[in-house]
Amino acid sequence: MKRWTIAPGKGIETLSLEDVMSPTPAPGEVAVRVKAVSLNYRDLVIAKSFYGKGVKQPRLVPCSDGAGVITAVGKGVSKVKVGDRVAGLFFQKWPGGPPSLEAHQSGLGGELDGMLQEEVCLHEEGVTSFPSRFSYEEAACLPCAALTAWHALFERLPLKPGQTVLTMGSGGVSVFALQLAKAMGARVIATSSSNEKMERLVKIGADAVINYKERPDWEKAVKEATAGRGVDHVVEVGGAGTLERSVACAAVGGHIALIGVLAGQGSLSNPFLLVVKNATVSGIYVGSKEHFARMNAFIEEHAIRPIIDRVFSFAEAPAAYRHLESGSHFGKVVVSLG
Repeated sequence: MKRWTIAPGKGIETLSLEDVMSPTPAPGEVAVRVKAVSLNYRDLVIAKSFYGKGVKQPRLVPCSDGAGVITAVGKGVSKVKVGDRVAGLFFQKWPGGPPSLEAHQSGLGGELDGMLQEEVCLHEEGVTSFPSRFSYEEAACLPCAALTAWHALFERLPLKPGQTVLTMGSGGVSVFALQLAKAMGARVIATSSSNEKMERLVKIGADAVINYKERPDWEKAVKEATAGRGVDHVVEVGGAGTLERSVACAAVGGHIALIGVLAGQGSLSNPFLLVVKNATVSGIYVGSKEHFARMNAFIEEHAIRPIIDRVFSFAEAPAAYRHLESGSHFGKVVVSLG
């Protein structure tokens, strides 16, 4: 079989296509013929910067997100069978309950080899079903981006109909958050630096849009759009660089789901703002298999489909990375293995 590997922290240019023997599932494992993989911002971070330098192996099979069909099962496997269409779970060892160190040490495409390969062996509990109407390309979008958005809005301080949500940009997590929030009956305010993307955000449900380049004080624009009240939920993908503005535009009792590092470094200079607002900041790192099951049910109930920006072939994986790096995408970037 073929697989891509990368030298973590040393750049996209270290991606290399290799020929290796197909894996055989150990007891408790399943072999999956990978049909599609999606990229996340985390994959760029591992390839290029500090996160990647913390990865132990000198070369890594990248990408946490993929979907395919089970081709073989190891001894003792009883919950899935050959022929099942499955998605790999981001965390191979987080079936449910609160997060644990063991769970956080089982992330695909970082702590463990990932999905950018033609065949992979995963733990029996590390795979899950996905909506039957989904293609493999659509299913590959769920394990990180969709589940992160779900966790942020529904598992910590659950979103209620009629509440207001702030999303940032048009990447995978933000677009899924918009779709999920609208399905729940929430009002969504979305930020972007592109007027063209703002038009697309409106088309998929955004109630208000703010160009943060034209309004550098976008937190004030958010307050204006909510008649001074602020938003109930912030899906904070900017990280420390935008956290202070997110807290400023949160409503009393609001929830800031801190997810990403897109806006770089920064700090919350006045943490007392959280106190006077009775606001909550939650660190969100993907989610569990139980979360995924609840998300699947919601997606089915509301007929939500992932928004895919572009599909690349397996041989074009480096080009898929470059496309993601460009920031020109809207939604998810996918690699299809046919």
